[in-house]
Amino acid sequence: MDTPDISNTATPAPADLDDANIARIARQAIVDDKRDVFGYELFDRSVAHKAHTAASDAALLFNALSYAGTEALVGKKTVFINCTHESLSGAHLELIHPDRVVLEVPALPADATQQEIDACVPTFNALRQRGFRLAFDQNLLRRNYAAWLPMASFVKLDMQTFGLEHAEKLVKFARNYTRAQIVAEKVETAEQFEHMQSLEVKLFQGFWFAQPQVVQARTIRPTHATVIQLINLVRQQASTEEIEELLKKDPTLSFNLLRFINSSGFGLSCEITSFRHAVMILGLKKLFRWAALLLTTSRAGGTPPAVGQTAVVRGRLMELLSAELLPPEESDHAFVVGVFSLLDVMLGQPMTKALESVALPQSVVDALVHNKGVFAPFLELTRACESGDDDAFARAANALQLSNHQVNWAHLQALSWADSLINEEVA
Repeated sequence: MDTPDISNTATPAPADLDDANIARIARQAIVDDKRDVFGYELFDRSVAHKAHTAASDAALLFNALSYAGTEALVGKKTVFINCTHESLSGAHLELIHPDRVVLEVPALPADATQQEIDACVPTFNALRQRGFRLAFDQNLLRRNYAAWLPMASFVKLDMQTFGLEHAEKLVKFARNYTRAQIVAEKVETAEQFEHMQSLEVKLFQGFWFAQPQVVQARTIRPTHATVIQLINLVRQQASTEEIEELLKKDPTLSFNLLRFINSSGFGLSCEITSFRHAVMILGLKKLFRWAALLLTTSRAGGTPPAVGQTAVVRGRLMELLSAELLPPEESDHAFVVGVFSLLDVMLGQPMTKALESVALPQSVVDALVHNKGVFAPFLELTRACESGDDDAFARAANALQLSNHQVNWAHLQALSWADSLINEEVA
């Protein structure tokens, strides 16, 4: 039979990477009756999340959007996420675009009372009003779940729990009492597929079509101290300028924010390439939610301090040098070039691969990847300042017509600025 094209387009992380720095997300295709991919169900396979909890639900969505490269993971397809009832009220859902996500809602425990079942309806209604679609398993078709029936956009029928002779009755009931699309799941044989197809079921999932595939991605996480500092700024309703200054201090923080806000799950129609624009688009409320989620997936260490400090010095030095010769907005981009110039080291992968998951202006990419364009000479001079190579320093400074005094003074300022940031964190 023909199988859908669901090849794993994301590059697996090297086996020797620290497990704490790897996001593992399994996906399984949901296909239509022509076996074209309709969407993907995602499962968290990270080491840190063995149990399915509200925290793991939040981490799964956060990792899918921020780390694994949403385009490589699911493309433009619909995403199905298994939820706990606790996570359905979670603030993490405010960070995603509801058009892209279907929330899979489990039945309550067998000993749940009718009052407890009915009490879920207001939560479902609130989610639907925000634009989310809900999927339920076949327990929805039981008498005591009648109040849930109008909430369903999808009903998933588990082919391993009933014989084919009962399929028609279940399908008819679902069609008579809901407006939901029916998904035949755990389809493992051609006979099951053909029988459900004859009942005009249009969506299918199971090993007969595709086994779950695990996509791995290297993550870089800011230190707890930096994320807490961001959270405090947001809670104090700090200005955009103050928040932008913090983002400039930590390349891992700014990298994660740009990658997150430009993921397809966030739903923007244009790419955001500056820290200031990202803060303004996200707003304080969503920025707080994002930072809180980032804190739960961060650890005490983060990127090695020497690498992060060097990146910050580069960013500040390029910003100062370019301010002598370029318009203010170009100096902002020069800072980004410098601070992201060590992404390949942070991520342990080539620069071209590292930049695939973050939206940047072409002039920034040209400097980082091709060593050309308006920012390339500034980056070359910045590297020369680190190398101690007098000849390379002289060539790079002369190319920009900057005096030794100008460059050395800017370098000292950049080093002082980076040192002050470290002292702030220690304090």
